Amino acid sequence: MTDPPAQPRYRIEDLAHETRTTVRTIRAYQDRGLLPRPERRGRANLYSEAHITRLHQIAHLLDRGYTLASIKELLDAWDTGRGLGGVLGLVTEVEGPWTDERPDRITRTDLDARFGGTPDDDAVTEAVALGVLERIDGDPDTFLVPSPQELSAAVELHAAGVPLSAISSHLRELRGQVEHIAARFLEFTAEYVFARYLDDPGRRTDAHATEAAALVRRLRPLAQQTMEAELARAMRSLATRHLRTHLSTEKSADEPPADRCVALPAQTIDAVEKLVGRERASEFIALAAEREVRARALDDLASGTVRTREVRESP
Repeated sequence: MTDPPAQPRYRIEDLAHETRTTVRTIRAYQDRGLLPRPERRGRANLYSEAHITRLHQIAHLLDRGYTLASIKELLDAWDTGRGLGGVLGLVTEVEGPWTDERPDRITRTDLDARFGGTPDDDAVTEAVALGVLERIDGDPDTFLVPSPQELSAAVELHAAGVPLSAISSHLRELRGQVEHIAARFLEFTAEYVFARYLDDPGRRTDAHATEAAALVRRLRPLAQQTMEAELARAMRSLATRHLRTHLSTEKSADEPPADRCVALPAQTIDAVEKLVGRERASEFIALAAEREVRARALDDLASGTVRTREVRESP
């Protein structure tokens, strides 16, 4: 029976070369407790394949945006038997795409054509800042479009007459509101669904992390479905209200003016009521006022005719 082949050992310089890092970084990871101490043989420190695996794990988590402190917590979970594989599976599920939409690419020529054919460098810069477009290294004339639907919406709005500056401003405002809604949904699900995985040390095993990842996969579409339903309800309600308000305003412009209240002396009201009765008092006052107005109009017309005649007859 032959002995298993000896595992390779690496000096720190060789380890840095194999993992495309630096000696200084490796030592910093050791000082932070992220990397196990090497095996000491005489005056040499020797590293194993386990160190290479660990350095790859650290690089993978750093690329995902994790801090060294959070990486240490994950690696400690692995070292204490709580399962790094399941945790990484949960991380992959959370950080994966939350939509079935696939990114696309578009050339600058096609982009200009879709927005009327006139190049607008400021609008492109704004779109890149908002993440609607992403530049591609080595290809300045082509952009990555993370959400083709979002770009198509901007095209339709611009074709309908909305300026690009207004579209960008609206998107910034909308994004802030949507992020607030997303935060509330996350707080809601964390409190009622994922708290048992996050707060219970007994549920931090590989199996529980896999279970939590499956829950994320099941619940992920619910946020979008809820948003679509509520947005449709709100848009219908507000659009109907806006249309009715607009139509009622137009209608009221064609209608005769409504009745208004005018303060009259109490003695006048009493005299009219004694003369025609309380039920017909308002009608009498209206007719009397109308007769007075017409009489004054007739007087003005007659006096104007007299003045005109006098002018004509004057020598």
